[in-house]
Amino acid sequence: MTFGIIRDEKEHADALRELEELVLRDPASGSAERARIDLLGLLIEDYERRVYPTDLPDPVEAIRFRMDQLGLKQRDLIPIIGSRSKVSEILNRKRTLTLPMIRALHTGLGIPAKVLIREGEPTKLAFADVDWSSFPLKEMVKRGWITANTRGIEKDPEGVVRRFLEPLSSLRVGAVLYRRSELVRSARSMDWYSLAAWTARVQIRAREVGKLQPYRGGIDRAFMRELARLSVSEKGPRLAVEMLSAVGVALVIEPHLPGTYLDGAAIVVDEEFPVVGMTIRHDRLDNFWFTIMHELSHIALHMQSGYDSFVDDLDFEEKLDPAEDEADRLAREVLIPSEEWEKSAASKLRSVEAAQHLANRLGIHAALVAGRMRYEFKNFRILGQLVGYGEVRKQFSDVSWNS
Repeated sequence: MTFGIIRDEKEHADALRELEELVLRDPASGSAERARIDLLGLLIEDYERRVYPTDLPDPVEAIRFRMDQLGLKQRDLIPIIGSRSKVSEILNRKRTLTLPMIRALHTGLGIPAKVLIREGEPTKLAFADVDWSSFPLKEMVKRGWITANTRGIEKDPEGVVRRFLEPLSSLRVGAVLYRRSELVRSARSMDWYSLAAWTARVQIRAREVGKLQPYRGGIDRAFMRELARLSVSEKGPRLAVEMLSAVGVALVIEPHLPGTYLDGAAIVVDEEFPVVGMTIRHDRLDNFWFTIMHELSHIALHMQSGYDSFVDDLDFEEKLDPAEDEADRLAREVLIPSEEWEKSAASKLRSVEAAQHLANRLGIHAALVAGRMRYEFKNFRILGQLVGYGEVRKQFSDVSWNS
């Protein structure tokens, strides 16, 4: 079958047959076959939405139905899916199925791969459902992301958006347009089209500057603590970009778009290229360092979780997913270990001297301690002179902050 829209039942059957064969081979991430799997999945889903949208069951419903047929309990899926927590997250729709899981469920329970491949979340959009004119096209032109005039935008918004997305692989275009496996943490409703444009822009920038490279591992507590020590340098944020690049993590600074409330995002491109996007909407050192540690925590803990992106408004403290709580805890721990915090004067006294003393002992900037104190004391009016207002954006003079 050639690439293109599926037009009839024969092409649909051929696509399903090819997709099931490819999935059962479990090709390596980044391979042409893996990209083919994702493209076929998008084309099949588009056809099925148009022709018979309710024909195939939801993957989770199919698993539960098969469990009921065989009299299985959740614990019986552990050998197939991998762990008690993974089984629970899959059945509660907090984790998406990976290709190895699909293969194991197909082989072990006899569930057709074509059923398991279907996404169960209702947040994705078929191509026909995309309102291309809802993308923030005028703002994107203003920022230099795209080249188009008003007449072009009004006449062919779809063409304008597709040209903007051209640097991305077909896999990533589908991920952007279909909102695949994305976890958004925010107290406020975000403009989905602006969010999609921003995440696409971050990935495009990572490609443009040559930062997109396979992850070489090494993001752990020791690495993150070493990274935090860069904060004492006046050029700390810039040095962080270089240190992350050395281990295969791209850090892209891109101001947020209107209608979004973002501090940062961790995006895994094609399952092996980690990108951290940051907006610096709060121009403070304490916010910069906590945000970068939070997103790196997602890479360290959740790169294989089934999500391909975590988008974070860190002003929002309530965690809607356990992954966010885990990332917050790890970020706080690597910046200021619990045992150090508890025995320090900073945990009891709201003074500049206490903050500076702990910072000196840990070899980090006092802004990081002041930020922790403001958080713990639930008082963001204290220690304002220490948190580094206006000290981050000026280090990224190549970014337009007046957009």
